[in-house]
Amino acid sequence: MGLKNREEKIEERKERREKRGSRKRQFECSRELLPFVLYFLFFITSCGKKTSTFNDSQVFRYNEHSNITSLDPAFAKDQRNIWAVNQLYNGLVELDDSLQVQPSIAKNWTISEDGKTYQFHLRNDVLFHKHELFGKDSTRNVIAKDFEYSFNRLLDKNVASPGGWVLQNVANFKAKSDSVFTINLKQPFPPFLGLLAMKYCSVVPKEAVDYFGNEFRANPIGTGPFHFKLWVENTKLVLRKNPLFFEKDENGNQLPYLEAVAVTFLPDKQSEFLQFIQGNIDFMKSLDASYKDDILNTDGTLKEKYVSKINMKTGAYLNTEYLGIYLDGEEEHPTKSKLIRQAINFGFDREKMIKFLRNGIGSPATSGFIPKGLPSFNNQQGYSYKPEEAKKLVAQYKEETGDENPQIAITTNSNYLDLCEFIQRELQKIGIVTKVDVIPPSTLRQGKANGKLPIFRASWIADYPDAENYVSLFYSKNFTPNGPNYTHFKNEFFDRLYEQSIKEINVKKRYKLYQKMDSIIIAEAPIVPLYYDEVIRFTQKNVSGLGINPIDLLNLKRVQKN
Repeated sequence: MGLKNREEKIEERKERREKRGSRKRQFECSRELLPFVLYFLFFITSCGKKTSTFNDSQVFRYNEHSNITSLDPAFAKDQRNIWAVNQLYNGLVELDDSLQVQPSIAKNWTISEDGKTYQFHLRNDVLFHKHELFGKDSTRNVIAKDFEYSFNRLLDKNVASPGGWVLQNVANFKAKSDSVFTINLKQPFPPFLGLLAMKYCSVVPKEAVDYFGNEFRANPIGTGPFHFKLWVENTKLVLRKNPLFFEKDENGNQLPYLEAVAVTFLPDKQSEFLQFIQGNIDFMKSLDASYKDDILNTDGTLKEKYVSKINMKTGAYLNTEYLGIYLDGEEEHPTKSKLIRQAINFGFDREKMIKFLRNGIGSPATSGFIPKGLPSFNNQQGYSYKPEEAKKLVAQYKEETGDENPQIAITTNSNYLDLCEFIQRELQKIGIVTKVDVIPPSTLRQGKANGKLPIFRASWIADYPDAENYVSLFYSKNFTPNGPNYTHFKNEFFDRLYEQSIKEINVKKRYKLYQKMDSIIIAEAPIVPLYYDEVIRFTQKNVSGLGINPIDLLNLKRVQKN
């Protein structure tokens, strides 16, 4: 259930990009309001009758291309919501930029020898954001009962949170005292701590949810470094510094450093780019085809004219872009043969594709399906560009089957047409007649789920830092429509390794199992890995403390503007 939601999430992101044109007119008013949002907004009344005195250098400004749909962590299902929620809430644990699990509201924890019982010991200095509903003190401490309530809410069918799958392996959970929270699993699942770092598992106060009901989505109360101030949907979101935040830096200074965060909602990436270059926003999170050649060289470095004006960071992203091959299709289809699947993998130059079509952003997927950025990635040998080997495989296929004119069709959406046309031209050279079909993202998603597409372009983004995210796509019990195995790959040895891996507590042994499974995927070729994506972040020169991580989570508690 959870894996299927993640696939839908990925495709929904891409579908929103295709709707930008029609949404542009709808948000025309938002663009006109931008100067007021940026320069007037933060001089409004801040708390009670006090007037804010901070200046523009203490406000961090960024843009979202699509409207945030909810500030309730139970609905933090895609990046636009996750980024905002991450500023407002905390969970038991969190991930650092190296994807290591770190304490958050839980100061420490123990795991039983059988890997099934987790006992968390909570800090006693974590307070909810101030609000009159808490009574005369306007706040209160977080206790273990709050996590018990929050987890039950996540599983409540009436709430209908898309994040309930995170707890699907949980047998029960209980507050043993105000400071001790215990979780029992149905069976060992070593990636579980990483799952708990997801924003779905944030703590919320029962008083606030009871008081606001469905409107809690627009009246968030959490424990995070910033508290809610203002949200005008499709126009602006304002968060203010939480003076009660429990974290301090290494020198004992209160976090966060910033006084406020301002989010605008310009749907057009060209407009966002212009606002960034003019210095009206502090951070830009992505690279659009419309301006990539203006800002980047083909090797992925900044053009000379921008080097002195802005900063750029890139890093591994837990996203593998690939072509999936449906293996339960008609017997006469060429891709039923492993020879053709391997020929496709050998038949095009991934390095050339990344350099000229993506300006060097990303790295060729030549080491299997598990992407760079995961600890279990071991750079094993996958498929590189070997056109002569590809031709031999095609010739062998023709000789064995009598099919002198193998033909395939790759189905994609318009966002990846250039990549698929590049592959099309390359495969023609090795003797495979290739057609590219372009369909809407929703139709592509449905076609994959129903097994109607022999070859389809797809993405897989990890939600937690463990390769189980990736190998689960090839476990035979996960066949669509009940799971994410869109290729209908089935291999008994692979299945045994997978079942062994999800119970293996020893980290090094589990990583070796993942790598063995990845090597089976390389050999059997049910997919064609294209590239491992990268996170790219642009900031103004005066911004510091903004890290970068393989799950592309925005963390602003240590950001400063100098």
